[in-house]
This record gives sequence, structure tokens and C-alpha cells, in this order.
Amino acid sequence: MADLVYNTFKRHLGSGLVDMDDDTFRIVLLGEGYVPDAGQAVLADVVGHETPDGDGYSAGGRELANTVWVQDGESVRFDADDPQWTDATFSARYAVIHAAKTVAGVVDPLVCLLDFTALKSVSAGTFTVRFNENGILSLN
Repeated sequence: MADLVYNTFKRHLGSGLVDMDDDTFRIVLLGEGYVPDAGQAVLADVVGHETPDGDGYSAGGRELANTVWVQDGESVRFDADDPQWTDATFSARYAVIHAAKTVAGVVDPLVCLLDFTALKSVSAGTFTVRFNENGILSLN
């Protein structure tokens, strides 16, 4: 599950400005120098801490595949396929998910952050972000 949900995402979701069914979402990897802050609003607020280009990672991260926004009993959850970077050599501490769109003049609004709890590295291998079995985020 998400370790942090950005405040502006909550407002955009409540106002219907982010469409969890139809919008495109991207995941970006950040280094250990980033300090999570729920008050940050857009990708530009965090991109200075993005994992450097090269060796299997490209700036801007990757689009989430097969996103779903579904109701399971009394909760609603957002989920997607676990993203992978192959032939990779890099390190990351966090993953940030954002909507790839402009919302009420806000470009690339942040949705949530996943904290790996420590710097994770890969060397000439595959780096996979494994989402929780209950989804990326859930509203209960």
C-alpha cells in the first residue's frame, strides 16, 4: 500500500478532477535524498530527486500498465501491474505515482509515494516494484 497519499490528490479525487478509471498514471523512481512531504503537489516538486537517466532507467519513469479502480466489498482500490526495468543498473529509495495530465492548471499531479524503507539497488538485472497484494492504494 501507499506509504503517503499527497494532499492535492485527495482534493482532486474528491472534486472529480482525477479520473482513476481513465487517466494515465506513471511511476517515477527517486533516490534516498528525497524527503517525503504530503504537501508537495506536482511531479516538478520531486523530479530533482529522480533516479538518473541511463543504465536501464529513463527520466519520467514508466507508464503503469493495466490500471484498475475497483470496489472490493467495502473498499475501493487502485492497482496496476508491477512495473519492471530490465538490463538495469541503478538505485532507488522511493517510487512516486502521478497522473500524466494537467488538472485545473496543475501539471502531472502527484498521487502517492511508496517507501522501499532502504535504498534498493540492481546491477545488470531487473528492478521490479512489487505492489501490495491489496493494491497501490485503498479507500476503506
